[in-house]
Amino acid sequence: MAAKPKLCYFRGRGRMESIRWLLAAAGVEFEEEFIETREQYEKLQKDGRLLFGQVPLVEMDGMVLTQTKAILSYLAAKYDLYGKDLKERVRVDMYADGTLDLMMMIALAAFKTPGEKEENLALVVKKAKTCYFPAFEKILKDHGEDFLVGNKFSWADVQLLEAILMVEELDASVLSDFPLLKAFKTRISSIPTIKKFLQPGSQRKLPPDSHYVKTVRKVLQL
Repeated sequence: MAAKPKLCYFRGRGRMESIRWLLAAAGVEFEEEFIETREQYEKLQKDGRLLFGQVPLVEMDGMVLTQTKAILSYLAAKYDLYGKDLKERVRVDMYADGTLDLMMMIALAAFKTPGEKEENLALVVKKAKTCYFPAFEKILKDHGEDFLVGNKFSWADVQLLEAILMVEELDASVLSDFPLLKAFKTRISSIPTIKKFLQPGSQRKLPPDSHYVKTVRKVLQL
């Protein structure tokens, strides 16, 4: 039996959360090692496990993987969540990159001053309503299918749901003008592996709190 993937990151969302989501969507169990101290981080660097000195770090299939997008692409391809050909794959990449941009705006806001954080999160909601969500609503309307690419469940669907739920934490009514996205959210949330991941007690992480921010700052010496 193959070893479970091992994820090494802070005890929070950050750049690892989309990796957790994709593994969960594929029905893959994984283990986690949480970085709590500078010493842990320095040991990872000393041992040569961080190619560019950065986390996330994922160990699986006999490999030590870093760089978020590379890891996500590998998982999507491995678990058949990456379209059927190059044309579908580039669309999956395009949609996933867009939602990742939006989610990183939310993740980085946690490290701003209170005033800047409030301003940044308000900008996230505005961009979601005026740029990102209208684009995805149009995609769903134009092809009339249940999923974003090739009418088959893919990484793009997983990450869009993750982004929707993150923005809804900031504004619960953000989908009020997007009926197709509302239906998409319900549909994708009902997929058994996703439904399981959304249950309390799963490895899904909560929004960043002060302890998470303090730990990241201490470890990375920000």
